[in-house]
Amino acid sequence: MKDRRKRDVVSWSRFFWCTIFVVFSFVLFTGFSFSTFRLRLFGDQFHPEIVTAWGRPALRAISGDYPMNSATVSIREAVMLPDQVLIFLKYPKSARLFTKEEFVCVYFSAGSSSSLSQRQFKLPPNQIDGYDVDDQMIRCPLNPRGFTVALALKSGGYIKPEPTKRWDSLVYEAMIDRDNTTIVFVKGLNLRSDRLYNTSKFDCLYGWDFRWPKFFLRSKVISIAQEIVRCQTPISILSNPWKVNNSIKVSIRVKGKETLQSIARLGLQPNQVPDPRANKPYEMCICTMLRNQVKFLKEWVMYHAQIGVQRWFIYDNNSEDNIDSVIESLVDSNFNISKHVWPWIKTQEAGFAHCALRARTSCKWVGFIDVDEFFHLPTGLNLLDVLRNQSESNDSNIAELRISCHCFGPSGLEHMPVEGVIVGYTCRIMAPERHKSIVKPDALNSTLINVVHHFHLRDEFGYVNTDRAILVINHYKYQVWEVFKEKFHMRVATYVVDWQNDKNVGSKDRVPGLGTRAVEPPDWSSRFCEVNDTGLRDRVLENFRNPVTKLLPWQEDRGNLDVLP
Repeated sequence: MKDRRKRDVVSWSRFFWCTIFVVFSFVLFTGFSFSTFRLRLFGDQFHPEIVTAWGRPALRAISGDYPMNSATVSIREAVMLPDQVLIFLKYPKSARLFTKEEFVCVYFSAGSSSSLSQRQFKLPPNQIDGYDVDDQMIRCPLNPRGFTVALALKSGGYIKPEPTKRWDSLVYEAMIDRDNTTIVFVKGLNLRSDRLYNTSKFDCLYGWDFRWPKFFLRSKVISIAQEIVRCQTPISILSNPWKVNNSIKVSIRVKGKETLQSIARLGLQPNQVPDPRANKPYEMCICTMLRNQVKFLKEWVMYHAQIGVQRWFIYDNNSEDNIDSVIESLVDSNFNISKHVWPWIKTQEAGFAHCALRARTSCKWVGFIDVDEFFHLPTGLNLLDVLRNQSESNDSNIAELRISCHCFGPSGLEHMPVEGVIVGYTCRIMAPERHKSIVKPDALNSTLINVVHHFHLRDEFGYVNTDRAILVINHYKYQVWEVFKEKFHMRVATYVVDWQNDKNVGSKDRVPGLGTRAVEPPDWSSRFCEVNDTGLRDRVLENFRNPVTKLLPWQEDRGNLDVLP
């Protein structure tokens, strides 16, 4: 009996170790193909936290009570903004994109979204953006407290919801720069503007699931300021381009705290030009960010084309007006414009940095202004001549022109001027406001620090303050009340206090005497009128108006300046 027990023990032991060997062999061949054989590529500084191979989590597909009559689509991410929910979709590569009219936003009471029989109510989407199977985004009305938002197709098919992330604590964009570092855009760090922070307090993470160390790599932070982090990209990612472009997510971790949620899928900087000295196809470009201001876009583009602007980057911050059709009509009239969906709240500085990276490959100079701001050249020069004169006559290392702003008021008007803002508003405040800038994007500091009005440059470059007699900005800031009250609710700059907020009531960013409520003062039409300034109006009427129709280009049905006398 004693010998038999001994034999039994030996048998189970052999079975146990045999099982361990089989499992280990399976993991070795299927799991460690990435981690084990690539660890030495990282060096001591990366400290990869991998236990097994990265595995892509399964995507949720259309399912439910209705059969699908088209290709499978799923919700990849969902982000809750203060006024709506962003739902990012994922399609199979061969699928056609559904239109706004085919979708419906479905709202379920909490915990009841597993069956259509529990559906509470439906609403049409606010908007749909994106024209690619990897980046289509639906904007649904904000779901009431206690409800979950999902999507359905009117033709039949329910798309299961994903957990909703908060917009104010989120990593939302990431791209590999031309020096192979990763630039990450993030909300929720709450860093003060215009200063660098200690990089040792943060980590950059790469992977698919940041809840578990086995699903991500950790790398060091090179610089961190405001809402932009520059990370050292792991060599294993750089050596495997197939892992980039919507395959890997990037996040930021504050050491000792939780990792920030992320929807940022790593992409490559488009059209990278390794040599910053390479000739650029455009000498002067403009970046802007807007929301529901399409009524000014045609005038703004056409005017600036006449004075020398060649390329426009429009960052759309959740517009619900007719912006796509207006941009399309301008493009059809040979204006070089591209629209970029930028739904993130109070991120104008980050958006301008993102735009500078995009413009860097094709533009020698880039101006950062709003669509209610117009460059004015009192001497009648072309903007390109001014750029050449300013940069060449002062110093070859001049990489920024700082331009003062004159703020115009309603000028006695009660309604929008039919000829446009340039002709309609002619009365302004005497003292100039803060400046805006035209910069060489190749000269920007690697941190990309900017405070809307100007960027930080690399040490070898400098700036000049432009003479207001040569170049100034007419800022039509305080327009008729029906226009201004919309602006009151749309403060997009990160470091500008909302007018509805009681903080910093005396700030220069506020409207003098308006307070914190969008209530029209009885004397609004006559406010902000200290100097009668018709300089830009007179030039436009003299040079831009069609002598036959007496219409300005933006009043014409066809707005191509090239065909106007």
